[in-house]
Amino acid sequence: MLSLPPSVRVFLAVEPIDMRKSFDAISLVVESVLKKDPLSGHLFVFVGKRGHLARILFWDRSGYVLISKRLEKGVFRFMGDKTPPGQSIEIEAVDLMLLLEGIDLAGARRRARWEPA
Repeated sequence: MLSLPPSVRVFLAVEPIDMRKSFDAISLVVESVLKKDPLSGHLFVFVGKRGHLARILFWDRSGYVLISKRLEKGVFRFMGDKTPPGQSIEIEAVDLMLLLEGIDLAGARRRARWEPA
């Protein structure tokens, strides 16, 4: 399980990418397609075309870290169906953990909770 500080944001790309891409190629996708800074320390999550592979890219002050997960059965599902192509949606760290477990986030409901004004 990943434990992330509150300052780290998680961006989920809505379009699948080629999972053969390297560190540099994925960081280029973050810059050119998602229009984000890959050196920001935030997490950038990508899912492959067939849906059973996921990759997370982030910068940890000394280099890129690339985390991969392959589901042996099933596919990763998320709520990005209504997002325009070439963009990303921001999710919470809890949602990332559910996504990596293979849980479909489309039917998930978040209960009301306190938010600062």
